[in-house]
Amino acid sequence: MIRLAQWSLGALFLLVFVPRPVSADDEFRFTEARHKGGELKYIQGIPVLSVQGTSEEIGEQVGTLVGQAARPMQHLPKQILEKHGLGVGWPALAATARRMMQNAPESYRKEMDAALKHSPGVEADMIYVANAMIELRRVGGCSALLVEPQRSKTGKMLFGRNFDFDPFGVLHRYGLVAVVRPKDKIAFVSVGFPGLTGVVSGMNEKGLALATLDVYSSADGSPMFDNQGVPLSLTFRRILEECATVEEAQKLLESGRHTTWMNLAVCDTKRAVVFEITTRKVVMRPSDWNLVACTNHFRAKGLYTGERCARYDRLEAYWKLDKVGLADVAKALHQVNQGSWTLQTMIFEPESLKLHLSMGRGPASARPLVELEMGEFLKAGGEARGR
Repeated sequence: MIRLAQWSLGALFLLVFVPRPVSADDEFRFTEARHKGGELKYIQGIPVLSVQGTSEEIGEQVGTLVGQAARPMQHLPKQILEKHGLGVGWPALAATARRMMQNAPESYRKEMDAALKHSPGVEADMIYVANAMIELRRVGGCSALLVEPQRSKTGKMLFGRNFDFDPFGVLHRYGLVAVVRPKDKIAFVSVGFPGLTGVVSGMNEKGLALATLDVYSSADGSPMFDNQGVPLSLTFRRILEECATVEEAQKLLESGRHTTWMNLAVCDTKRAVVFEITTRKVVMRPSDWNLVACTNHFRAKGLYTGERCARYDRLEAYWKLDKVGLADVAKALHQVNQGSWTLQTMIFEPESLKLHLSMGRGPASARPLVELEMGEFLKAGGEARGR
């Protein structure tokens, strides 16, 4: 059963999947093209969008290069409501998203407006809701395993993450890697979807990486939703644009007002943590023997409500290993996949700025990860390489 509560959707996780051969229906729906300072190209079958400049310039490049291709998925938020008999809630949901966007930094509003201007037929409400989906829905899972250098077989940080979300028959065709080089800010790579100005999974050129994981309960008595805060996906983008270390990310998080409960797994090249975020506080959960596991519940004192998670228990098995390598992280992510909901599986290597990625029809973790060397791509005029 899915219900609308405090403008959030809730759903049971899908735990069973039926594999099927890859078909034309599974192919990504983007066309290679260039526009001013932006480009969309495929690298080893992965669509990579590269944009740069001012907010207005980035928005124009995004709208021109992916706006039309993504039109078929723009009604997905409304379809999610309608599928579960909640279509009457759309006007309120859209109005809430519009109010929340008024709390967002002006630069992001300008970028969205420019993208809309260059995406004929795309409705503004769809973009606003898409960028408030962290707050306005609870139809996800996600898992993460982070390995600090002391426990890593490579001697360097490893950050693995599954992005789990109901594809509703369409979302698996629109996974997108976006490399963003904003003027006078830190460049970053985001793994997400078109229309997403904010970030749910990403890494910047300084080697700071992060990923979001939904949370469904909190022991601190805080409300699940506060529409006076800044949409969290936009706050997480700010972290990538402005921060180089875990400490800097913590300071930025603690300075703002937050809209909902959320786990944010974060690492730099030396340290990995989870920030457990409520509408009242931010609690940092450090690594345990140089490993961090995270799923969809708080574990910090004062926030943990006692629930168990089988995926978290599976990830905890990796504490038995003396050293944990890239292949171990990939294996762990596959062990906690959620079938057709696991649309993206990725491992960040922050020091070398490498991204290992599989995305598409779930479980993405069942397919080999494509290695993308993002270092050069994060520099103006640079080129990404894949193998």
